[in-house]
Amino acid sequence: MPNGGGHDTRLTGFAQRPGEGRLGRKNVFAPQLLPFGDAATFEVTLPEDDHTTSARRAPRAFRIKMKRAGEIILSELHQFLEGQGVLSPNCLAAIMALDVLIRHLPSMKNITVGRSFFTRQGTTALTGGVEVWQGYYQSARPTKGKMLINVDLSATAFYEAGSLVTMVVKILGRRSVDDLHRGITDKDRFKLEKALKNLKIRVTHRGEETSKRRFKINKITLTPANQTRFDMGDGQTVDVAAYFFRTYNHKLTYPHLPCIVVKKDVFLPLEVCEVIEGQRYIRKLSEKQTADMIRFTCQPPHMRANRIKQGIEILNYRGNEYLQQFGVTVSNDMIMAPARVIPTPTLQYHPSSREAIIVPREGSWNLKDKKVAQGATLGSWSVITFGTDHEFPLQSVQAFLRELILTCQDNGMVCDVESALKTAWLRAGNAAKAQPQLIVCILPNTGVPLYAEIKRVTDTVIGIASQCIQSRHMMQAKKQYCANVCLKINVKLGGMNVFISPTQIPFITDRPTILMGADISHPSPGDRARPSVAAICASLDAKASRYSAAIRVQMGRTEIIADLANMVKDLLRNFYQTCGRKPERILFYRDGVSEGQFAQVLEGEINAVRAACSSLNESYKPTITFVVVQKRHHTRLFPLDKKDADRTGNCLPGTVVESVITHPFEFDFYLQSHAGLQGTSRPTHYHVLYDENRFTTDGLQALSYNLCYIYARCTRAVSLVPPVYYAHIVCRRARFHSRGEQWSDTESMEELPGQVSTFGVVKPELVRTMYFM
Repeated sequence: MPNGGGHDTRLTGFAQRPGEGRLGRKNVFAPQLLPFGDAATFEVTLPEDDHTTSARRAPRAFRIKMKRAGEIILSELHQFLEGQGVLSPNCLAAIMALDVLIRHLPSMKNITVGRSFFTRQGTTALTGGVEVWQGYYQSARPTKGKMLINVDLSATAFYEAGSLVTMVVKILGRRSVDDLHRGITDKDRFKLEKALKNLKIRVTHRGEETSKRRFKINKITLTPANQTRFDMGDGQTVDVAAYFFRTYNHKLTYPHLPCIVVKKDVFLPLEVCEVIEGQRYIRKLSEKQTADMIRFTCQPPHMRANRIKQGIEILNYRGNEYLQQFGVTVSNDMIMAPARVIPTPTLQYHPSSREAIIVPREGSWNLKDKKVAQGATLGSWSVITFGTDHEFPLQSVQAFLRELILTCQDNGMVCDVESALKTAWLRAGNAAKAQPQLIVCILPNTGVPLYAEIKRVTDTVIGIASQCIQSRHMMQAKKQYCANVCLKINVKLGGMNVFISPTQIPFITDRPTILMGADISHPSPGDRARPSVAAICASLDAKASRYSAAIRVQMGRTEIIADLANMVKDLLRNFYQTCGRKPERILFYRDGVSEGQFAQVLEGEINAVRAACSSLNESYKPTITFVVVQKRHHTRLFPLDKKDADRTGNCLPGTVVESVITHPFEFDFYLQSHAGLQGTSRPTHYHVLYDENRFTTDGLQALSYNLCYIYARCTRAVSLVPPVYYAHIVCRRARFHSRGEQWSDTESMEELPGQVSTFGVVKPELVRTMYFM
């Protein structure tokens, strides 16, 4: 984080106002008054520079009006940074101006996406004609007493430039174009059209002049080039292959391949098209592309820090003439911030365990010699295999079930083996006296469609907990895997895996307190038909190890939870029905909120929580603390000394930073609560927006860190508080509750406007359980 400082006290802002307001309002910043004074009008003629149409257009004339909009008084920003003033509109304008200033030069030289710019250096090819580019992120950040520039590595996917034929071969997963000598199937054509739509290309068949012409792909022809005919204008028709030979003396090498359509009755053979460089790939990556992307971006802390330093050299703040004109100087050194490590909490398992009380080391532990704190009883359950006897030999299935049962018993669950075997034998309890509590589903693959349908049916139709097992794990039947499955089954059936010593979470144990975590999941980019899903998870008792969930489907991409009041009311009732007491305190962790939405969320959602409480009883007014949890940021912590690092080179679990890089005066901190597995760990940013419970800094930091040790799925401290983590999972699970959804492993399906899928409702039998685990 290089340190940015400004010498001038004023910036002048000019508003550019295009005619009729069609293009909206644009701001221009200058270090001093421009020569024309307060206002001027300019006549400007600009050539068409995108060339995305099939006909050449003449240069167009524009009338641009510029009017002085005001001055940015930097003294107000200085007062805010020193904690002596509020974040006024003038301060926001100053920060925006600095953002524009540092972004201006890199954006002219590179391809930009948001606050990141990307270069061709160090690109790596993914599958399907996609490649990942290395980039650098930067933004101006206000902190205590100074402005900083947050610099980090960034990566995103782009289409590979070059031959469109090569792109087609890669999208279809063929080895070479020779594999397409018989043309393409309707299925392949549909896949191609979906992948190539709106992609920009240039043509190569008419020399250098026309190679500058750009077109957007609209669709793919149903017929190959030698069968795609069009009207020549004189009543005669000709196929595309014959036309290119007659007009350009160009004999098509691949006449059996289809053409692209760029406009009505304008067809281009694939082989005369080239994909233009620098087009961002915005579709959902496939499983393999995602894995390759992770490998590309996964860099240990010391390597990432060195790459960031290289990025600062590329940014060249000291040689930036625009920064010089504004009198801004920037240090090339990373900022050093003091940090401390919060003590590790004490975890408790069942008293009958050989090792009932433990203090984990470096954020992880194992289940050896431990029994879950409260084991659920599994009396009736069934097993179904989604495959043939050849795929899932009976002996292998039985061996896995024996290991799973033994592991569950060893870890403190009560399993009625005889009843379980009877239930399985009689096919899902058809003739059993007891309805199964659990269905174990053994799947032949890791694909989404089958898994999604299983969860839709068990969650919203049958109302029973389900546990899916991948066949490769079933065949191996490893004890560690079975232990992980045991943890999930136990909480799905109402058990509790582990809890923290009550003395270490007094805020929760001293008085009835409910923890809530909220998140909103939005559809994939470009998918305008699907709704957003909001989820809240809330604790059920003083141990804060068991949770219930509330889900709502809402339209649009707004970050405000529309039906928050009723969701909170349902969760408060669940808490009361579980432990017989009303929560006197609410600690609400909210994910998915950007800084620009803080005020909107603060006003709308806290009022909704209050409304939920008063709707239960007018006199019911628990104290509320509202904390925004952010994981999508670009702050990274690098330890200076090896003794302060874990085995991966990351900061130790429990590392917290509460000054220098935080807000000038508000209550926020960065907490790295988990141990690094690979790459550079990302700390979680906690920002307190509202606090009636009067937390001390140490109190909220310690509580948030301790909670990260009782995430039910694993024996590791996780990177953010479990209520929010569970809300993430519930949002993802709710996507599977859509009836008639055609799930794709590679990318989201685009529906026609207005065709919103109907989402099933989770059955009442599951609402107060952690069915989503």
